[in-house]
Amino acid sequence: MYLFKNEGPENTKKVVDLSVERAKKDDIDNVVVSSNSGESALLFIGSGIKNVVCVTRCVGFKEPGIHELKEENKKKLLENGIKIFTGTHLFRGVEKAIISKAGGMYPSELIANALRLFGQGTKVAVEIAVMALDAGLIPYGERIISIGGTKNGLDTSLIITPQHASNFFETKIHEIICKPGF
Repeated sequence: MYLFKNEGPENTKKVVDLSVERAKKDDIDNVVVSSNSGESALLFIGSGIKNVVCVTRCVGFKEPGIHELKEENKKKLLENGIKIFTGTHLFRGVEKAIISKAGGMYPSELIANALRLFGQGTKVAVEIAVMALDAGLIPYGERIISIGGTKNGLDTSLIITPQHASNFFETKIHEIICKPGF
């Protein structure tokens, strides 16, 4: 496992390099990457990975009706065979609305906070792997590489076999390729 000194976007290129290297070494065909603007996902163009899925934040995450994925990046990703998924986050959804109105903490927020013990990037990587599986963008039952980050950019990469959201606790994190060391 490679440990970064800090979390954040300065680790993005190294995360991509380590992830591509590991995918090739272990014959992993599917990589899921968190990329709100599309910038991080663009780094996978020409990587030789058979199936790259870019998962963005949902429309309205920051501002109602606004999608953060840059149109020019979307076009370039699609032209290069990278799939894009935009949808409600696994750990957000309607419970976020309840928390905002009534306060408290609900099961999905507890799970998210437990995963954050390993860093925000770990939470994101687990979450987007399940989202991509539920969307049918990666095959069921296979080890994949899932990559997340903290705020912008990438800082965490996992080898994971995700399960559908309805069977979330059967998800297996096999290995941490890299993450911030804190």
